[in-house]
Amino acid sequence: MFEERLLVAAERVENRLAEILSVDAPGRRQAPARLVAAMRHGALGGGKRLRPFLVIESARLFGLSDEAVLDIACALEAIHCYSLVHDDLPAMDDDDMRRGRPTVHKAFDEATAILAGDSLLTLAFELVAGSEAIAPAARLALVSLLARDSGMAGMAGGQMLDLAAETQDLSEDEIARMQAMKTGALIAFACEAGPVAAGAGDEERRRLRRFGEIVGLAFQLADDLLDETADAAQLGKAAGKDRERGKKTLPALHGIEWTRNRLAVLIGDAEGELASFGPSADVLLEAARFVANRDR
Repeated sequence: MFEERLLVAAERVENRLAEILSVDAPGRRQAPARLVAAMRHGALGGGKRLRPFLVIESARLFGLSDEAVLDIACALEAIHCYSLVHDDLPAMDDDDMRRGRPTVHKAFDEATAILAGDSLLTLAFELVAGSEAIAPAARLALVSLLARDSGMAGMAGGQMLDLAAETQDLSEDEIARMQAMKTGALIAFACEAGPVAAGAGDEERRRLRRFGEIVGLAFQLADDLLDETADAAQLGKAAGKDRERGKKTLPALHGIEWTRNRLAVLIGDAEGELASFGPSADVLLEAARFVANRDR
């Protein structure tokens, strides 16, 4: 059931993003065609769409329809895609391939890639603000939450720490903090977005947020493990680059066996956070297991 739901959600998000990122869409006719093309290159045609899937499934847990939160899910994916476009730039991770094809700055140019990322970022807040199926107070809360989790105390701040880590020795706690910000913040938002959109209580929000934080840690651990063990054909991008650049990761610090054991512990923690929701949370739990055990 999980894999089918993931595929269906990915298709819905892909189709909606393609609709939004059309030069013929309302409010888009003044947008330069080359900029829109670069945004489409960065946002369409690949990826499992895990973050929007978590938005949709966390909302389902509280009785909201997929359609009601689809633009919230697309907003989060736009933020994620903007971060990838900028991360791939020569000034950052300097990657030539993403999802098995040239990165945006390679397919277009660096200046266009920067503007495409900027435009995907700002598009996200337009989508949240315009999600009329969600109550105005909940939309305001989502805008605030998304800004925090994607900004200086969240994803962007984590990327800053990641860049600094290439030249600094970090403790285990510092590595965990960096990863919680860079990767975990947006996944935590994805899981908290459902109860926020539904107007759920503080305890439900806390549990879903904590579940998302755990999934975010598992995602980054699995990603770092793949960088140590997988090849470029599996990943759709260069493998082993973190070690080459001197980046500090927990698998590099503790080894592969420790990492796999830690992932198992995290899955147990995730199950504990969702236990009170019963079978209704089964798909979310399967998503956590999928994240921890993925091979690409």
